[in-house]
Order: sequence, then structure tokens, then C-alpha cells
Amino acid sequence: MQLSTKHLLGIKELLATDITTILTTATNFKEVLQRPIKKVPSLRDTTIVNLFYENSTRTRISFELAEKRLSADTINFSASGSSVSKGETLLDTVNNILSMKVDMVVMRHSASGAPHFLSKHLPNTAIINAGDGINEHPTQALLDAFSIQEKLGGLSGKKVLLVGDIMHSRVALSNIFLLTKMGAEVMLSGPPTLIPKYISQALGVRVEYDLKKALSWCDVANILRIQLERQNQVLFSSTREYNLAYGISKKLLSSLDKEIVIMHPGPINRGVELDSDVADSGQSIILQQVENGVAIRMAVLYLLAGNRNS
Repeated sequence: MQLSTKHLLGIKELLATDITTILTTATNFKEVLQRPIKKVPSLRDTTIVNLFYENSTRTRISFELAEKRLSADTINFSASGSSVSKGETLLDTVNNILSMKVDMVVMRHSASGAPHFLSKHLPNTAIINAGDGINEHPTQALLDAFSIQEKLGGLSGKKVLLVGDIMHSRVALSNIFLLTKMGAEVMLSGPPTLIPKYISQALGVRVEYDLKKALSWCDVANILRIQLERQNQVLFSSTREYNLAYGISKKLLSSLDKEIVIMHPGPINRGVELDSDVADSGQSIILQQVENGVAIRMAVLYLLAGNRNS
């Protein structure tokens, strides 16, 4: 099985067959992760740099664990305390990576398009986007899709609701691209100030500002974090007001005439977008998402390494 691309820069560039290949490969790796010995030699003698210009805990640890499970040699780079804080440019970093003969780079950056820039200057190195600005977060969308498929048996025809800060969410954009490619229906809900004005026409998704109506429609609700750090103006009155209007509570879910699946890409602002008794309930598959993240990232690394060697 092969991917049609040398890099994973975003879901937008992937074919539906690529997505199916990644999800199928992740199923095999999830079986490996259940064994007493979880390590396989698939990427032995492959050197991977984790290039994180932006703080991350879950994504970085998930990638590191995936790399170790595949027996790769890993180098961890964090912008704080590095040459970047002394004024090194991204192009300087590119040239340093070139001279080190690195095979793969996993990159997170606050600037949209940074991994694409890297891929143009490092043609022989596989680049994996671990989140760029407000653009995309492809492996998160893949693990979300894998989790939905595992829970509901497939993606085609499923009704998926994304709730919250759509405007600043790279997770939302990657999810929209992936789910629509795989035949799912997508609806967005949240305050009008946090949903881009023309997104419905541009991306072929529905928008419903009434949260209860939106929840009544969906099979799965993926609750997104309010990204206060990316908002350069006041877009809603307070977190308390947000919770009252768009927070997911046990009471709200109990008022629906069906049980829906609850997801969250993390980290959770408990008591803001999601109450604790929902996050920790039987309806939630948040911990399964975390577990599936390692299998998905193993699959992506393995498939891209295969493309490099072919």
C-alpha cells in the first residue's frame, strides 16, 4: 500500500484512497500496540526530527511514542531555548536539517504554511504537518476519523457535528476536508462570531447556531476548544456566557431523544465547552482518540517512509 504523496501537509492534498490506506494501516498498528512487545523494526535506521515551534504536549508525545514503537532514531527540537530564540530563521533551520541528512521532519508551527515552505526546500525529506497556524492539523483529523469508524463502523453517511471555535481551529478545517471526502455529512455550530461567514458555501457544510437542534441532528459531536490565545479581539462576552449558550452538559444531552458520541481533540477547557460529567461519561470516546493517535501516527510515518524508499 502506498500514498499518492511524499509529504503529509494537509488533508486537502490527500485522495480518499490515501485516507483509506492510512486508516487500514492504523488498524494493523493498533493490533501491534495491544501486544506485550509493542516495538516493531519498521523504521530502524530512519532519522526523524520533531520540530516544534509551538507548545504541544499530546501531539508531540504521541508522535514520539509512534516513532519509538517503529524503532526510528528521533531528535526533539523545541523553539524555546533553541537557536530560534537567538534569531535563527526557518531557512537556517532548513539548511541545518539538510546537512544532518534527516529522513523525516514532524513540524508544528504558529505560521500557516510553514510545513509547505519546508517541503519546497527539503525535497528528499518527508514532511509531516503536526499543526500549522489556523490552517490544518491532518493527523488529528485522521485519528478523529479512525475513532468514528471504530465506534460506528464507517464514515460514509454519518452525521458529524463540529461545535465551538471554528474560525481559529485547524482541527475543524482538517476534519471538514476529511469527512466530506469520505462521504460523511458535516454541520458546524457555535457563536456566529466564531464561524467564518462564507464557510457553508466554500466548503459545503451546514451551519446551525441553535446547539440543541444541531445535537439532535448528529450521530457524533466533536467539541472544539475555545482558542483564546489565537483571538486578537473579543468574540464572545465571557467563558461563562459561552458555557451557558454552547457548553455541552449532561442535562443538555439527556434532553435529546437519542444518545450521541462525544469527542474532543484536547486539551479540554472543563466547564467551558464541555462539562466534566460529559467528558468522563460512557458517551465520550476522548481517551480512545488519544490511544488511536499513536496508531494513526505510526501508520503515517510508516507509509511516508515507504514512499521515500520506493
